[in-house]
Amino acid sequence: MKTILLTGASGFVGRQIAKALITRGHRLKLVLRPDGLERSGLAVDGIEVIETLNVFAEDAAWWSGHLAGVDAIIHSAWYVEPGKYLDSPENIDCVAGSLALAEGAMSAGVGHFIGVGTCFEYRLPNAEITEHSELGPVTLYAAAKLALFRMLEQRCAGSGVDFTWARLFYLYGEGEHPARLFPTLHRKLSGGEPMLLSSGDKIRDFLDVAVAGALIATLAETGQTGIANVCSGRPVTIRAVAEEIADLYGRRDLLEFGTATVHPRDPAAVSGICNVRPR
Repeated sequence: MKTILLTGASGFVGRQIAKALITRGHRLKLVLRPDGLERSGLAVDGIEVIETLNVFAEDAAWWSGHLAGVDAIIHSAWYVEPGKYLDSPENIDCVAGSLALAEGAMSAGVGHFIGVGTCFEYRLPNAEITEHSELGPVTLYAAAKLALFRMLEQRCAGSGVDFTWARLFYLYGEGEHPARLFPTLHRKLSGGEPMLLSSGDKIRDFLDVAVAGALIATLAETGQTGIANVCSGRPVTIRAVAEEIADLYGRRDLLEFGTATVHPRDPAAVSGICNVRPR
């Protein structure tokens, strides 16, 4: 059993990390906004909640004061407002606040820091992404994640803190924003509405967010360091995914491929090779 401090536990990914850690019997400290525990749905006896209005505004001394006895940190908090986060300057604030957390961890003697990155740090398209694949972010969000990774990698190496960087791929599942692909497909097809789609030939690596949360929890348990690709390792086309969901409703006729506008930065292929070691 470990004592683990988790940021972002009310979020899409963080909630699943917390659930996995609770199930496995670890002691948790959750850093949340005042209403965060209620929003997370994680009202479990024995969880310690540390409240802050802005996780990225606290300095290293504040963090150090809350990290006594903590074995590992999982930092999943970030600014991810749909439609805004990819190019928002708030990404820069997230980098600064994350560095303050890391400095606090070093001061408090925390042994393991796990940060959460993104597959978009890699140069895309790439359908066989390993932890050694070439990097090449094209959004401020991905560039900020990569910059934080590089700074923490160097800083932790000189401090004795073990460092892990978990890069997430395409996640779906509980708590997903309703405008994303999977919820939109289910909503429209179940309601008999047509679904506008691209040609459907783009390759993706989809993973249930609950599985992703469990994999990140495993990183804290095993102490695996370095880059960890949190993905399914199973490349599929968007067409195949859409047709599978449509078959649940018997409504492939509602899928209109080649009718949706494709974002110019939308890569043709994003699929990884998972290297998270089992516990």
